[in-house]
Amino acid sequence: MSLRGYNRAQVDELMGRLRAGMDGGGPPLTAEDVRQARFDVVLRGYDRRVVDAMLQECVLELQATAPSAPPRQRRPRVQHEWLISWIQNVRFPRATPRAGYVMRDVDAFLDRVVAGLRGTQPPVTARDVREVTFRTARFSGAYDEQDVDRFLVQLAEALDPR
Repeated sequence: MSLRGYNRAQVDELMGRLRAGMDGGGPPLTAEDVRQARFDVVLRGYDRRVVDAMLQECVLELQATAPSAPPRQRRPRVQHEWLISWIQNVRFPRATPRAGYVMRDVDAFLDRVVAGLRGTQPPVTARDVREVTFRTARFSGAYDEQDVDRFLVQLAEALDPR
């Protein structure tokens, strides 16, 4: 148990469904069902790291026992020049009274993405985009966090090789 952790009832419910599906007592869950599970964070909930590690083990087990799926359709590759232009022309609103991402950090990261697309630096992967973190600041010198986050989700999708 943790001071702030995952809602115990929600975690227990998912684990019960997983157990029932594996024992044949209910509809089986897929690895994707487990990956998409979300829990509320509450006081005195289950330790998030422990639950996440346990769910990752369940995903691996489900993947190992799942029948092989047909190969995914590959998305068409995004043209690098179009992507570079899109990145260079994005404009984020400034964070006014609330905290936002430090402009220099965001701009430097996007410059690194463009350099990777041009081949002058190692390429930035979709995973890099999803895992990037920025310092925060207030007022001038900061971009609105939500707008930057939305853009980064779209950028990761565009860079994803699937």
